[in-house]
Amino acid sequence: MDAEALKNYLEDRQQATILGELQTFMYLMMEYRCAIREIETKLNVLNDEFSLRHERNPFESIESRVKEPLSIIEKMRRKGFELTVENIEEKLSDVAGIRVICSFVEDIYYLADMLSAQDDLKVLEVKDYIKNPKPNGYRSLHLIIQIPIFLSDQKKNMRVEVQFRTIAMDFWASVDHKLKYKKNVANPEMIAEELRKCADVISGVDQRMQEIRNMIEAEEIADDKIDSQ
Repeated sequence: MDAEALKNYLEDRQQATILGELQTFMYLMMEYRCAIREIETKLNVLNDEFSLRHERNPFESIESRVKEPLSIIEKMRRKGFELTVENIEEKLSDVAGIRVICSFVEDIYYLADMLSAQDDLKVLEVKDYIKNPKPNGYRSLHLIIQIPIFLSDQKKNMRVEVQFRTIAMDFWASVDHKLKYKKNVANPEMIAEELRKCADVISGVDQRMQEIRNMIEAEEIADDKIDSQ
């Protein structure tokens, strides 16, 4: 084989490898989307049941996403992992993500408990940033869940990260995310401290709103007892 033929052969092999990896990557992303749909269905069923039993919905909205390829690459490099499809699936737990926005903190734990109790999934990890906030003030409840998806030729377990937040927590996280990417800030330490203080204020509002709801529900129970006598 002469030099030109060898060069063409290697280029063809490289192209075939890249295309093969790309196809495998796209298939993995499809599997993550399937896993998201499985979790979303479970959450929507719980929401429907709760709304009939208690005449209100435990969550306000639900959002989902599969991490963008560039974000996956950046995270793999940041963690020092070799960039392969196998490593993406093995090393990262947040490629597939669901965010559930609730009105009240108690509803977060109710939904998380009800979801975790289902016997066809497994909770691999719990990160409770509500009871133990991050130093910057971030609050949320994170579950890493392993759930099976059923393909044409196999059953496969996939990991999905589910985040539970109140409306107030989500507002803070959204603003913090936007400000995090602002450049040339004169006093970054002061800004960070002000954001942390805002997180504490928001947490206090969440607690007060929970107390108000509990007071209303207690009055409704008392009224029902009087009516039944």
